[in-house]
Amino acid sequence: MRTKHWYDHLWIWSIVYFALGFFNILFAWLGMIDFLLPLMIAVFGGNKWFCNHMCGRGQLFHLLGSSLKCSRNKTTPGWMVSKWFRYGFLLFFLTMFGNMVFQTWLVASGANSLKEVIQLFWTIKVPWGWTYTAGTVTDWAAKFSFGFYSLMLTSTLIGLAVMLLYKPRSWCTFCPMGTMTQTICKLKNKEESTP
Repeated sequence: MRTKHWYDHLWIWSIVYFALGFFNILFAWLGMIDFLLPLMIAVFGGNKWFCNHMCGRGQLFHLLGSSLKCSRNKTTPGWMVSKWFRYGFLLFFLTMFGNMVFQTWLVASGANSLKEVIQLFWTIKVPWGWTYTAGTVTDWAAKFSFGFYSLMLTSTLIGLAVMLLYKPRSWCTFCPMGTMTQTICKLKNKEESTP
């Protein structure tokens, strides 16, 4: 039996993150840790240590799917693990992230007003106004919070859906962060092996 480490319990972080954002949307900024830390580890460490050890979302899917038996545990379809799908989903994800940043810029420049909504699956607008008191921070900072929380919640719901249908960590096969870190590691390792 493997020795348990503090980072084996980071599935709690995923639950805490969404709970905090449910009560105060500004906590959505904490999600930037999950966005930047894996990239930094890949760039400076040349490995996917974050994905393999620290990803609270992956741990949560494993806990729900394996330990609590919420997964059908079926083989993840080949198309879902294919290179074209992984990179296609990454491109889509980055486009949606870029759009979120652009919408934040529009609010910062005064071209758009702040809308206190969460956008699920990039299309379904859910009122979320109770989580923010106007004027607490600048409108653009609040807009980023709503957008980033939307992105994190949507990707978690997609991960839960594929966990239920297939293996517990099926999300990990096409997770945009995993694809980015894997690409960084390949480039870094190729660079280091070149004489």
